[in-house]
Amino acid sequence: MDLQKHAQPQDAAPRGTAAHVSEMRASDADRDRVTDMLREALAEGRLTADEHAERVEGVLAARTVGELDGFVQDLPAAHAGRHRTAAPAPSRPTAGAIPAEPDENLVAVFSSAVRKGRWRASRRIHAYAVFGSVEIDLSEAVFEQQQVVIKAFSVFGSVEVRVPENVSLRGAGGGVLGSFEVHTLDSAEAEAPVVYVDGWAVLGSVEARPKRGKVVADILDRVHRKVEKGLRKHL
Repeated sequence: MDLQKHAQPQDAAPRGTAAHVSEMRASDADRDRVTDMLREALAEGRLTADEHAERVEGVLAARTVGELDGFVQDLPAAHAGRHRTAAPAPSRPTAGAIPAEPDENLVAVFSSAVRKGRWRASRRIHAYAVFGSVEIDLSEAVFEQQQVVIKAFSVFGSVEVRVPENVSLRGAGGGVLGSFEVHTLDSAEAEAPVVYVDGWAVLGSVEARPKRGKVVADILDRVHRKVEKGLRKHL
């Protein structure tokens, strides 16, 4: 199989935004996305084992998003994603979707509190750092709902929030002789979770940003679909 045929961007690619995106440097998350498509194509019988191995090798060596897209141009999964353009996530949560009281509190007073690894993200999380530090890492969390609110308050302390690269991230807050910084992020997936980080930093810091190379695998019912597919395959 001629890998050059798959690796080269289409000559008739539209000018403007699409062309600009195809020339962007590929991230680890981009490579993971294409690798997942190839793995599903292998499971469905669309690719042979040799074709799958050859394309995966090319994906690992690809430098741009356009080169990555070339490896899945002939697969339905790639085109299905293009026809569905995700609208920008709303700046505030949907009314009534988030409870007024927190589902979980993380408190660090002259100490530290950490929430990371494989855990179920609550709808509303309150984080308080007073002369201490709070770390909330959602990069491996299971999202059972589309909207998550984190209220962060830092007084002579720090609150750090990390999210996967394929969710949307929004923030509203400020600092008083401190730093409140949320790196706004828009997901390309319509069903992707949205994480809202609100709060204040008083002589402290609150920061929320994506974690490089991490993508959430549990976008709503994706896990259930994969489990069902796996069961059908082994029955």
